[in-house]
Amino acid sequence: MNILTLYTNLGVYLVLGALLFALGFYGMARRRSFIGMLIAAELILAGASVNFMAFSRLLSPSPATGQIVTLFIMAVAAAEVAITLSIIIAVYRNYKSIDAEDVSELKG
Repeated sequence: MNILTLYTNLGVYLVLGALLFALGFYGMARRRSFIGMLIAAELILAGASVNFMAFSRLLSPSPATGQIVTLFIMAVAAAEVAITLSIIIAVYRNYKSIDAEDVSELKG
């Protein structure tokens, strides 16, 4: 297989998307700080975006479909970051820590 023609192979994109998704899932399970969990969630969304764009580019008759879904995922990720960072700041002000284990007794 020629390395210059890998961009036309759907399997390459699917493996890359699955790798990003798996790294994000592993990061969500292993990280103790909220910032690490936020970065892992972004990796999960990036893996999903890569898969949507790959299917759209290589299989869909209309490439706009995957691009619209990916833009929607990016908008959701930006909103997630803004809300999560505000929650992290509020938690840090109350508990002086951003470790998830230290914040196990939240009052609602």
